[in-house]
Amino acid sequence: MALIFVLLSSLACSEKPKAPKAGSAKAADMLGLIPSGVKAVFFIDFHRLMGIEAVSKALKEDEGKSEYQEFIKKTGIDPQKDIYFIAGGISGEMEKAKQKAVVVINLKYNKDSLLPLIMEKKGEKVELKEEEYSGFKIYSGKKGESNITTAEGPSFCLIDDSNIVAGDALEIKSVIDILQKKGENVFKNETLSALIAKTNKEALLWGAVAIPPEALDKAVSTNPMLSSLKAINAASLYFDYKNKNIMAEIKAMSSDAKKNQEIADYLNNWKTMGALVTIQDFNLGEVLNKIEITSAPEYVRIYISFPESFIDELKAKFTKGKETAPEKK
Repeated sequence: MALIFVLLSSLACSEKPKAPKAGSAKAADMLGLIPSGVKAVFFIDFHRLMGIEAVSKALKEDEGKSEYQEFIKKTGIDPQKDIYFIAGGISGEMEKAKQKAVVVINLKYNKDSLLPLIMEKKGEKVELKEEEYSGFKIYSGKKGESNITTAEGPSFCLIDDSNIVAGDALEIKSVIDILQKKGENVFKNETLSALIAKTNKEALLWGAVAIPPEALDKAVSTNPMLSSLKAINAASLYFDYKNKNIMAEIKAMSSDAKKNQEIADYLNNWKTMGALVTIQDFNLGEVLNKIEITSAPEYVRIYISFPESFIDELKAKFTKGKETAPEKK
């Protein structure tokens, strides 16, 4: 019996790190790779987003469609078919310059063919710093050589044929630590874990952020009327599309019911004033009246919902307004 136990333990220890498989991964699998030390998380159901009729139509008719097709030809990756989820986390201080981010992309791709393409820019070879960490290779470039920017420069790691991790090099190492069971993920972060549980995780895009008290000090100092904002300690948001309807929600969390009501009243006053504004043939109230601002003992809620056709109506009004507007002399 003891021998069997030793053999099983040995097999368990030799098991390679596993990451979510493209095509069968779930949101929880992706979040399980985000380090516990982050202050904010976000998630995008990219596969569902790209499957929306309006998005698909835009890709086929947009001016950049040739570039899109060229990207598919070069990389072998069709974003509409091959990219499934994008999950990320942001850590560090609230100031943008001091923030650190990590993004995990779940997709189907070929590691061996993609890397040479990344290392080539406009026909010239891009020099990348290569670092070995726990059996994985982390590549970093000079700042400005990629859209993935960090304090030190862009970094990324091709985890396997289903996952790419990009962002700050230290955060990438934290993801690798999680894979090898040497680090803890965001579900061990009590504050964010509780917030994630209340977030609409079925939406196309959603996020959650823990807000430190000092983060709102600057806003309050410039406008004393916003002093109630100091009660907010977290926020969640989501954006969704269902049955040709667009929905979005922001919830600012606070345990002070009185201050929540004050914030809602303040925002509703601005909404009322904004509804009086008219630009050409478009009255801002048409949009603002679709926004609901309410408060509860635990939060302030901003919610908007409108049919997809509403956007086309607005475009038509703006176009008509430009055609009928008198020419400037």
